[in-house]
Amino acid sequence: MNILFFLTPKCDVAYIEDTDTVRMAMEKMEYHRYSSIPVLTKDGKFFGIVTEGDILYALKNNLKFNLKDAERVQVKDIPLKNHYIPVGVASSMEGLVNRAVNQNFVPVVDDLDHFIGIVRRRELMNYLYQHVDFCALDKESSEAVICTGTDDVPISQKVRRPSLMV
Repeated sequence: MNILFFLTPKCDVAYIEDTDTVRMAMEKMEYHRYSSIPVLTKDGKFFGIVTEGDILYALKNNLKFNLKDAERVQVKDIPLKNHYIPVGVASSMEGLVNRAVNQNFVPVVDDLDHFIGIVRRRELMNYLYQHVDFCALDKESSEAVICTGTDDVPISQKVRRPSLMV
């Protein structure tokens, strides 16, 4: 499956540039209610992801909680705790899911390393929920179940109906 199926394009993603100030990053994250936000270079390449934690540590350790200084410090000067590696447009689903396990979204870049958007973990989970045969997965359990799409109920508590089987 092509990962572009899950892509939220750059035009629909809030992001900041590495030369933006810490204050600008804080305001954009607050406005969009993000706990992390992609950071791009001036030429549109992926720089990293800045998190609330990164900003809080920078405020505490370097800026001494002074918001005036936060207007002068650029995002690229903040040490990022995690180095999120983007996936390319030709990446495998396995690589995408592997990254999504540990982060809320996965940045996607083109062949020139330009940021083109993100894949949200929520979109992957929704797709998998709709396309995975949970009954087949549950066959490994010792008690047989009937899958109704919303809950798994032991046979002893429900009458088996072919129309309810997946």
